[in-house]
Amino acid sequence: MICDRRLLPYRYRLLFLFLFLFPYLSLSGQTEDWDRRMQECGMVDVRTLDSTIRVRLAYATPVNFMSKAVYRGATKAWLHPDAARMLVRAQQYLREQHPGYSLLVYDAARPMSVQRVMWEQVRGTPRAYYVSNPQKKSGRHNYGMAVDVTILDDADRPLSMGTLFDYFGTEANTDREDALVQDGRISREDCENRRLLRRIMRRAGFTAITSEWWHFNACSSRTAQEKYRLIE
Repeated sequence: MICDRRLLPYRYRLLFLFLFLFPYLSLSGQTEDWDRRMQECGMVDVRTLDSTIRVRLAYATPVNFMSKAVYRGATKAWLHPDAARMLVRAQQYLREQHPGYSLLVYDAARPMSVQRVMWEQVRGTPRAYYVSNPQKKSGRHNYGMAVDVTILDDADRPLSMGTLFDYFGTEANTDREDALVQDGRISREDCENRRLLRRIMRRAGFTAITSEWWHFNACSSRTAQEKYRLIE
């Protein structure tokens, strides 16, 4: 094959531009597809209902238990309208008590494709206890009916809850907090902050779970499967 060397610099410039721009073009398209997919499934961007709710999607970054991003640039927290309205009420209840505080969403509606990725990361390990098996189709995140949240203070800092989000261990449990305080594994302040979060979320209609202080369900598993659409 004969190569015209005069074209090489031009070709290199084109290659450089492609390699430089491709990640950004790809990311933009993936984010747009993600938003369209959520809308087609009947989800709503929670900040369109209340712009004071904050969003930092943990699984859109590599800073999570999987050490990789699975939402590929997504920035919006999507929920079923029923759950989104409940979250708005929780935000209102929180700000009535602490005007400078705000809910911060770590995760919301989650497609089954992402659930399968998460399950593969923990299957066959003790961590499987913390991730819903996608074959059971029982995870409320997969219907847009669960949300992972914490509270930001008036300086935009997360309140101390004793553990970070996605901590897999006893210290994240909600059913033994007094014992955890007594043993010095979480502080009394941590415990009170968790209870504040649970109070306002429960008042809005959510239920807590025992293994993760940040997770709240908007309905039962049975109701989700009977009434709501699974997000594929």
